[in-house]
Amino acid sequence: MSAEPSPDGNALLAAQAALAAEHAAAYGYGVIGARTAGARATQAREAYGAHLARRDALARTVRELGGAPRAAEAAYALPFEVRSGADAERLAAEIEDRVAGAYSDLVRASQGPLRRAAADALSAAAVRAARWRGVGVAFPGLPERSDRAKHS
Repeated sequence: MSAEPSPDGNALLAAQAALAAEHAAAYGYGVIGARTAGARATQAREAYGAHLARRDALARTVRELGGAPRAAEAAYALPFEVRSGADAERLAAEIEDRVAGAYSDLVRASQGPLRRAAADALSAAAVRAARWRGVGVAFPGLPERSDRAKHS
């Protein structure tokens, strides 16, 4: 991701938030991988690798924007207890929704190649969420609209 600094620093803030989302996703996929088997375990490993690659690219982007990349937390609170494969699948969809939201903010805050990379990452997260959930949402990255779509 090649970055162009924005005059007000919004791109840097959004890139830091996306980096934080990628750190949390990597942690979450560690839990998911421990609770899945077969094809779902393969899917979890692939998603984990994709999140690590995006995390590394975002760390470079943050530096290019003049910031110090946010470090990962030692652990992250999960939104619910993950006891089964079904719970792991639900967690994966939730993680991807959160990542899509962070990239949606980065799309709005950036321009040029960084905006394109953020849009690609948003799309990839939305596709992964749909695969885990079994159905897509109308507005990936926009939780207030995604929630309405799930309940209508």
